[in-house]
Amino acid sequence: MTGPFRVPGSAAGPTLNQASTLLERTFSTPRHTTHYIECGPADGPLMIFLHGWPGNGLIWHAQMDAFAADGWHCVAPDLRGYGGSSAPSARDAYTIREAVADMAELHDHLGRTPAIRVGHDWGSPVAGALAAHEPRRCRGVVLTSLAYFPDAFALPTLIDLVDRTLYPADHYPDGQWDYFRYYTTHFDAAAADLDADQAATLASVYRPGSLAAIGKVSPTAVITRNGGRYGAAHRAPPTEADPALWPPEDFAVLVQAFKARGFRPANAWYLNDDANIAYARQAPDGGRLAQPVLYVNGDWDAICSINGNRQGDPMRAACADLTVTSLPAGHWLPLERKAEHIEAIRAWLRSKKL
Repeated sequence: MTGPFRVPGSAAGPTLNQASTLLERTFSTPRHTTHYIECGPADGPLMIFLHGWPGNGLIWHAQMDAFAADGWHCVAPDLRGYGGSSAPSARDAYTIREAVADMAELHDHLGRTPAIRVGHDWGSPVAGALAAHEPRRCRGVVLTSLAYFPDAFALPTLIDLVDRTLYPADHYPDGQWDYFRYYTTHFDAAAADLDADQAATLASVYRPGSLAAIGKVSPTAVITRNGGRYGAAHRAPPTEADPALWPPEDFAVLVQAFKARGFRPANAWYLNDDANIAYARQAPDGGRLAQPVLYVNGDWDAICSINGNRQGDPMRAACADLTVTSLPAGHWLPLERKAEHIEAIRAWLRSKKL
């Protein structure tokens, strides 16, 4: 399927930028449907981009255009629960095991050529798990804004790594990950607040990082204390999207997808710690990655930066060939520093002869 993009459930949703080189595809198996976009030569080496919360494949628009021009076959799926892909109602459908199975099926459909996997946010745990459990599918891995955790991206792993000089346990038991905890304890309320105005929610979530945030307690550490992300208001304040991050046409597609699906499927990714830990423990060699790995850190990321804390230690121990680079950006680094992110990946690909 190609042509204008229509969000499922919408009568006439916004379309992809007509000047874009991106093509829309849908691939289905009996267990799942994956919507994805692609560009670049079909016979080029494969590069697969995996988004996180709360996104879709279009977060990679700039990167895909750039690497397609370099000769790569670029593919960016909507992960389960997002965009045009299947969104099961069961909360336990949103495990890393299921996401890896989705991506393995898509990879088979694309021809099974070993790929470079590029992940951001929740896309990084999926990319890392693919490399650990399905190593022959991965030539190399690029992780952005979230390190690799061989024991799983899960609260028990993360809390052990919290910087207790900034987040004393008696005041901030879950550190900056309190928002993660809130999804598990107040799932319905969290989704309702985010769904009250999806456009304003997305615009307020996607804001650039700031050096001023470093060394200060993140707002994500007090979500439970405040009664939700937006406190007593229980809805995002009126906020205009930042066009420097999202092209307006792409942001319109993102908003329409969340209007059709809501935030419940996306938030359900946070509800499966036990299953994700059990799956991680099944990986060969303790989840150690033999492929070349690039980690791109956002120096102004108040949640996930590995600077000055122990958050990157499991990744350093678990990767046989790790390169770490940093950019002055917040959590939305692929949008904030598009050109620099592309060049960091290009330089790494050259250095590793990939």
